[in-house]
Amino acid sequence: MLSADGIHHAYGRVAVLEDVDLSLAAGEVVGLGGPSGSGKSTLGRLLAGRLAPSAGRIRLDGAPLPGTAPRRPAPVQYAPQVAELAVDPLWTIGRILDNGGTPDPLTLAALGVAPAWHDRRPAELSGGELARVSLARLFHPALRVLICDEVTAQLDALEQATLLDRLTALTRNRRIGLLIISHNAALRARYCDRSQVLG
Repeated sequence: MLSADGIHHAYGRVAVLEDVDLSLAAGEVVGLGGPSGSGKSTLGRLLAGRLAPSAGRIRLDGAPLPGTAPRRPAPVQYAPQVAELAVDPLWTIGRILDNGGTPDPLTLAALGVAPAWHDRRPAELSGGELARVSLARLFHPALRVLICDEVTAQLDALEQATLLDRLTALTRNRRIGLLIISHNAALRARYCDRSQVLG
């Protein structure tokens, strides 16, 4: 469904990615690992269309990634590491969720987003709770692929397991491809169908 072939990317004269291939099928959970500086986050942003590769091609169902359009959410979504940076700290949780469109009650329930949170602000939630809110906004009806960039890195073990148990069950059930970017090999082994490691 989502494929990257021969991806090269550089910042100025510094090459970050060289000849990288990656594929992700509907409902598949793939891990992406590698040491710091290996280009994991860069590849995630390329796959989501937030950057254009220096060379190579990225395809969704055999066609180039669609460009962004007003009021038309992209089929490939990117979730950053720090949920606090993805939300307005002055907004209520209800407003944050509504900003991405009318939230699907089944998605909210699957991710464990409680109705009681809707009048709270981000600072009133735990890191794991806010991460679930941030992810819930991305589950629009046309979502095909979700790229999670170290979204559990700042969570304790219990919140990490709760989030990933819910997230992987939801994406597999809805046939959404999920890329989990994480330096944690044990985490990838537990939750991913397979993993790819950048050198």
